[in-house]
Amino acid sequence: MERLGLFFVKRPSFLIVMVVVALIGLPIAIWLDLKNLSDENLKRQAGSLNGVISSVRSYYATNVVGRVVSTDEKTQALHNYLDVTGAIPIPATLSLELGAAIGAAEGDVDYRFVSDYTFKNRPPHALDAFEQAALDTFRDSPNPPANIIQSTGNIWDRKITLATPVVMSGSCVNCHNSHLESPKKDWEVGDVRALQTVTVRQPVALNIWSFKWLLLYFGVAGTIGLLFAAIQFRLAGRFSKMNAELAANNEFLAGISMKISKYLSPQVYRSIFSGEKDSTISTERKKLTVFFSDIKDFTATTERMQPEELTDLLNEYFTEMSAIAEAHGATIDKFIGDAIVAFFGDPETKGTAEDARACVRMALAMQQRLADLGTVWQLKGLEHPFKARMGINTGYCNVGNFGSDARMDYTIIGAEANLAARLESIAEPGGIVLSYETYAHVRDIVEATASEPVHFKGIAREIVPYHVKSLAEASPVTAIQGVDDNGRLTLDLGALDPGTREKVRDAIRDALQQGSPAMER
Repeated sequence: MERLGLFFVKRPSFLIVMVVVALIGLPIAIWLDLKNLSDENLKRQAGSLNGVISSVRSYYATNVVGRVVSTDEKTQALHNYLDVTGAIPIPATLSLELGAAIGAAEGDVDYRFVSDYTFKNRPPHALDAFEQAALDTFRDSPNPPANIIQSTGNIWDRKITLATPVVMSGSCVNCHNSHLESPKKDWEVGDVRALQTVTVRQPVALNIWSFKWLLLYFGVAGTIGLLFAAIQFRLAGRFSKMNAELAANNEFLAGISMKISKYLSPQVYRSIFSGEKDSTISTERKKLTVFFSDIKDFTATTERMQPEELTDLLNEYFTEMSAIAEAHGATIDKFIGDAIVAFFGDPETKGTAEDARACVRMALAMQQRLADLGTVWQLKGLEHPFKARMGINTGYCNVGNFGSDARMDYTIIGAEANLAARLESIAEPGGIVLSYETYAHVRDIVEATASEPVHFKGIAREIVPYHVKSLAEASPVTAIQGVDDNGRLTLDLGALDPGTREKVRDAIRDALQQGSPAMER
């Protein structure tokens, strides 16, 4: 069954052909059955009519023509015609005996002539409820209907009975009112003398089989439908199971991808999962802006801290710096101890100049955030908050996947990357040092001072470092250590430039001198 279902799934044209054939077959089956039903009804009606005519002909031949031919005497119309030679039946007697003859033929048509006024030498007629009600209606209603119809039977055998009145004519009135055996002597023209009924039977079972082609069509269609439903049910079960497995796998892969994203920079993560990057060992040469930073005197600052405290502090530092790097579009290469290596220009780039400007803005934002965190950390009891040194260089590097077929790393190598690390090493705590290649792109957004040319290990050319004015020097706000509940302000004078430091000292001295007389009093 599964193979059959897969056959139709792979070849939907066969299913379309079957539907078209079914649509064409339905009117054909209906036409064949209507033709068959018409033929059967015509045959039954012809047979019933033939039986009625045969009964009338036989009765007429025997009781009318035969009796007239067999005698030379004058023919009379009598109700007891059998007792008189050559006599023939009157209409009422004809109707009674003809109805019995037709009924004896065992056809689908019955004829009855019944009256509640029978002659004295005749047995009374047994009227059923319908006949009695119809007779009363014809006699008592001021506007009686021409006929009354009753439908009876069950779902397998239906009968239709048509009742019509027998109305007295002038000759009938004279005969009945003068006859010795008549039960009623005051008949008038127009009176309802009796009732004649014609009952036609139509077995429903025979009509049902008249629809053999339609039944065959529905049987075949139903079988095919059940088979198709069973196939669809099986396929739906399989698809449901597959969907559940796919949902579980997708959920698992989503969880795995979220975990993997913690180990990759957002740009690298997106490029890998979008298919832009392949997991093959390959590199390309690009002009990048490389950023390198580490924490000044990290070991001395943290040697008295417990491992758990150090872990929390370092993770907070990396979290804050990573958020700034991501906001500016940096690709974080790696964390090396307390150092951060990042670069701009791959896998996404906005051009060399804009990449350099974004990197410098990132470094300034990091120093600003680090200064703010220093205030918080000091309030928490950290005597010497972290201060980072940062170096930035712009130049050509090899970037891509390095390693083995089993284990690789997305990183950068080259002398220009090393130069960023060398520039970081000569930066002041809280400072940023640029190479000329970087400074040339950002000179309009930062103020930097060139220092004496330096020869760095591993760098053949002479380098002129450019020291960016640090945010710590530019903003005295970072020197505020906090305000306690009594309104006492704590300042870090070492974080202020000499001029500002002297102004603060003078202001404190003047305040103390103004408060001294009040204190003495």
